[in-house]
Amino acid sequence: MRPRIPAILVLVATVAFAASPLLTIGFSGFTPDQFPVPQDNPPVQPAGYAFSIWGVIYLWLIVGASFGVWRAAQDPNWQAMRFPLIISLGIGSFWIAAANASPILATVMIVLMAAFAITAMLRAGEAQPWLQVRPVALYAGWLTAATGVGVGVTLGGYAVLSAQAAAILCLVVVLVVALFVQSARPREWGYPAAIVWALIGVIVANAPASNIPVIALAALGAAIMTYRALRAQTKEAAR
Repeated sequence: MRPRIPAILVLVATVAFAASPLLTIGFSGFTPDQFPVPQDNPPVQPAGYAFSIWGVIYLWLIVGASFGVWRAAQDPNWQAMRFPLIISLGIGSFWIAAANASPILATVMIVLMAAFAITAMLRAGEAQPWLQVRPVALYAGWLTAATGVGVGVTLGGYAVLSAQAAAILCLVVVLVVALFVQSARPREWGYPAAIVWALIGVIVANAPASNIPVIALAALGAAIMTYRALRAQTKEAAR
């Protein structure tokens, strides 16, 4: 394979992924009638405004991928992350269509998207962090949180657990995974930033119902991740 081809494929996959909402009927969350047990305002789901982060993710990924083709197409510092990123974005290009058709299929797909996005982030170099690792880290972080949302809503919707129990379980799992990933790359703040953004959205969504267990868990997770990110940045600045 020619050295430039992976960089071009990343850009093509990124544009296809960003364009997917325009090529489908869109997606604003699973509808209650997609489940045997209707899920109205499931506690694991962040407030609607939180999903606006996708606009930042789409734009930043496109800028990074464009730079990758223009200036770093054959840079070995970029190559290692490209194949897992292509797979994640390629799956993501079909995710909205899948989500509107089958919550279970969409949940499986988003787990794969998150796994490959995290792999890409951990393999990314640091030569141009704002164009290489950081947009991928933000994408991977949001997918980590979104995986918890998808699994939680599906567990509740198919009566595997109550909506409350599913929310608590999935928040715990998301935090365990997120802390593990953050430990593997502690200086990269894009990943925890996306997780914290999602957790704040969960707090906002649960505030009207005074859902203290979910609010407390989300607040604790956000505080721990913020503290760890700030500590890593302080250590880096002190070097």
